[in-house]
Amino acid sequence: MRAYIGRQQAVSVEDFAELALGTPVELWLGVEGETEEERAAREDAARDILADDPGLPDDLVRLAAQVIEDNPDLFDVVPCTRPARRRPARKGVAA
Repeated sequence: MRAYIGRQQAVSVEDFAELALGTPVELWLGVEGETEEERAAREDAARDILADDPGLPDDLVRLAAQVIEDNPDLFDVVPCTRPARRRPARKGVAA
């Protein structure tokens, strides 16, 4: 079975990540053995992308959370229940 995102075929996890991000994963994570100059250039490029799309980090966190929620068997996670939110006591009323 082939998987496509838009017109691009994704054949690996890295392909899916790159297509979801719109950039190579290495731009954000770096590569082993990169020089200080290469690192600085990569970080400059990343800053430019974030300046153009400041909502990108939030979108990616939502996407990652949705993928994990939809596929917990792939991530060895145990869903946690959220504790009930405590409301602050009103003035003059004992908690």
